[in-house]
Amino acid sequence: MNLKFANKKITGILTILPKNEVKFEDEMDNYNFSHAKSLKLKMAMGYNTHRIAGEGVCSSDLCIYGLDYLFEKGLLKKEEIDALILVTQSPDYFMPPTSNVIQGHFALKQDMICMDINQGCAGYIIGLFEAFMLLEQDEINKVVLLNADVLSPKVSMRDRNSNPLIGDAAAVTIVEKSDTPCTIFGNIKMDGTAFDALIIPAGGSKLPSSLETSQLHEDASGNFRALDHLVMKGDDVFNFVQREVPPMIEQLLTTAGCTKEDVDYYMFHQPNKFMLSKLADKLGVPREKMPNNIVENFGNASGVSIPTAVSYNLGATLTRESFLICFAGFGVGLTWASVLMRLNKLDFNEIINF
Repeated sequence: MNLKFANKKITGILTILPKNEVKFEDEMDNYNFSHAKSLKLKMAMGYNTHRIAGEGVCSSDLCIYGLDYLFEKGLLKKEEIDALILVTQSPDYFMPPTSNVIQGHFALKQDMICMDINQGCAGYIIGLFEAFMLLEQDEINKVVLLNADVLSPKVSMRDRNSNPLIGDAAAVTIVEKSDTPCTIFGNIKMDGTAFDALIIPAGGSKLPSSLETSQLHEDASGNFRALDHLVMKGDDVFNFVQREVPPMIEQLLTTAGCTKEDVDYYMFHQPNKFMLSKLADKLGVPREKMPNNIVENFGNASGVSIPTAVSYNLGATLTRESFLICFAGFGVGLTWASVLMRLNKLDFNEIINF
């Protein structure tokens, strides 16, 4: 599905990372594999360190910390917020929505919209789509898009497939109406027939958590996990990304009337270094235009890996310069989505530690 939006802009990106840094080597003894095999995996996938939230830290905690920072620095005013969108797979509660919890914490105005969106790897893109649509309303001028996931408690520490890459993080993106005419192009596709390619089987209404769902079991590859833990069919996900993402990007650029060379950066969701390197090659774009250094430094925090890539790789440069950027997210759902837009001299673009 092709989408188009007019006269919208991103004016700031803030990424919030837990201070707690865990090294790959520190966890190798948890796995049912030799150190030599684990280190080979580290080199292939680009694993190094990942950021893990402290015990009891929730998605709202990271978002509140980031918003506090922006309020104190004068980069955002409470009374200007007309909508608060939170994209997360790890809400504080089943009910109420975590966006309402955050709104209540700051005693923000009642005349606003709060919304939770349950999406993962493509969640940042879907959040942008929702922000753009809300800004079509006359009374909505500034949307705060929050993207947060604290999924480390849902990953088995004895699962070498998932544990080395998972990371916790949050991001705050300010989206506003633009006085300068511009067009934003988007694309989104979904395939729920493969919903179990990335799944936490237990914990919801379909299979509530219990003593039985918490028991560890060994899979055919020697990983130990419970039904309460994330299960990723790595080969299926890799093949899906290589098969479906390149034609989506080709279609997006064709619709926008752009060439691959016109795009300054491809800021994509980062499952691991190997997958992105292969994806850049499949697309025929230089690897330096598609940064793949987030998992090795911070871990894969689902859709938050996209704003993290922007903050980490462009930093303050994006407050002085303008870039045409292609965003893309792909994974859980299965869902894959992309956006082509210009980021023009943001008010802020940085990373802080919680």
